[in-house]
Amino acid sequence: MGLFRSRELLGIAADTMEFARSAAAETHPNEYMGLLRSQPADELDLDDAGSVITDVLVIPATESNPVSATVKTSLVPNDMRAAGSIHSHPNGVLRPSAEDRATFGKGEAHIILGAPYGPDDWRAFDREGDERDLPVLDVSLPDPEEFFDFTQADIDEELR
Repeated sequence: MGLFRSRELLGIAADTMEFARSAAAETHPNEYMGLLRSQPADELDLDDAGSVITDVLVIPATESNPVSATVKTSLVPNDMRAAGSIHSHPNGVLRPSAEDRATFGKGEAHIILGAPYGPDDWRAFDREGDERDLPVLDVSLPDPEEFFDFTQADIDEELR
């Protein structure tokens, strides 16, 4: 077994999809854009060898208007957990444009959310722009509040 091995992408966490749908609705009528990150399924108490999309990274200085969103590539982190991209089409069209397909090179899944951003107003695509299956999974994600639950004493202890 090699040091780096590919993990099959099993799906996207329901809470992550809900976050993205809400963010797209709040950004409307402009496009919304983010990058997808995954984590191993076994870390989410799933009995599978794959990974699950759990995070949407919003890149600073992303420019957005009603027909496009542009990410500053120099600000994209070099991330081993990168899983693809997600963006909205305020016009509701759930097909990738030629410009969209040109950005689908990295990652296994590229999601397009369409207005009005309901539970069925999205599609996932592979690197070539072909539609792919991407189940929404009901998994428990760590509480973000717990991530920031530390004191100065905890930091001092960690630095020793």
